[in-house]
Amino acid sequence: MAEKRKYEMKARAQHVAETRRRIVEATVALHREVGPRETTIAEIARRAGVERLTVYKHFPDDRSLFEACQGHWLTRLPPPDFGRHAGIVDPDQRTSAVLRDLYRWYREAAPMLRHSLRDAAALPALAETLQASRAMLEQTVELLLRGRGLRGKASIRAAAALGVSLQFSTWESLTAAGLGDDEAAEVATAMARAGGSS
Repeated sequence: MAEKRKYEMKARAQHVAETRRRIVEATVALHREVGPRETTIAEIARRAGVERLTVYKHFPDDRSLFEACQGHWLTRLPPPDFGRHAGIVDPDQRTSAVLRDLYRWYREAAPMLRHSLRDAAALPALAETLQASRAMLEQTVELLLRGRGLRGKASIRAAAALGVSLQFSTWESLTAAGLGDDEAAEVATAMARAGGSS
């Protein structure tokens, strides 16, 4: 009897996990296609093959659903590890290497990022979920400032220029002008260098 109960509990847990996975995957697909703001619980439920109430049982609020979707999506398409460029001594070469990696990732991630960044202004829970990404970009600015020997206003200008170079909107603007990802990275590197010059 105990073995049967154990088996039933395991089967139930697997069913719950599978249902949750289907809900998250349906939500991620909708966010990529139409964006978080246009994604409805009814459509999530339809695509996942569950009732609306089931979606709410797994994700009682927007924040929990956004966090699960972000975690799932980043597992499928992880951002580059910029730490691997920390050993590059020349700051401009380090910046160029980081931006090449980042801009290539932006190209793959563009459909999701475009919708999510657009909709974050209207969805506070989404904006909060995206805070971790902003923190990552701030840490990357610190990595790119190393070895530049800048102080005072020059350091502030360089940090601002580097911060702009890391933005998805910067990649969009440069590539919309006809530049490839690597070319865009070189232009952004030059702009960041100029931002720190006196």
